Amino acid sequence: MELLQAINGRRSVREYSDEPVDDAFLRELIHSAIQAPSAINQQPWCFIVVKRPDLLAEISDKAKAYMLKASLTAPAHPFRDMMSDPKFDIFYHAPVLVVIATAEPTDWAVEDCALAAQNLMLAAHEAGLGTCWIGFAQHWLVTPEGKAALGLPASSLPVAPIIVGHPRRKPAPVPRKVPNIRWIER
Repeated sequence: MELLQAINGRRSVREYSDEPVDDAFLRELIHSAIQAPSAINQQPWCFIVVKRPDLLAEISDKAKAYMLKASLTAPAHPFRDMMSDPKFDIFYHAPVLVVIATAEPTDWAVEDCALAAQNLMLAAHEAGLGTCWIGFAQHWLVTPEGKAALGLPASSLPVAPIIVGHPRRKPAPVPRKVPNIRWIER
């Protein structure tokens, strides 16, 4: 697959089969992730691979409860019903969650982790796997309880919770807005 084909074809996948993802392949995805640039080549990332269904369910439940308590207090919030549904899994039943976190605090660790996340998602797409960055998990994962669930020290910051799995179907392209470009020249 050509690079632009991967960039233009990658989609957020929210429907997964039960087929497991091989550990060796997950290591290849992480190898692709660490090829990302990082400020001053500090490579301040670490990767937590969660494959335990019970832990994925626990994180989903706690993240939903946290969102309901912390940010969905408005009765008309668009995600309130979804987060209140005990059957809704924020990980869409994907078999794997890869959390890219800062291994050490640096001035650009968050940006470096985001670059690694993009590499991981593009590499997964190229191999026929689906991914989705799960923003619903982020707020709870940065709490002391969330970090503990991942085995992270207090100084670490979970940045990119990305689910990985075999897609049930290929999502349709999403229309893109015309870019807002401002040229600054001489």
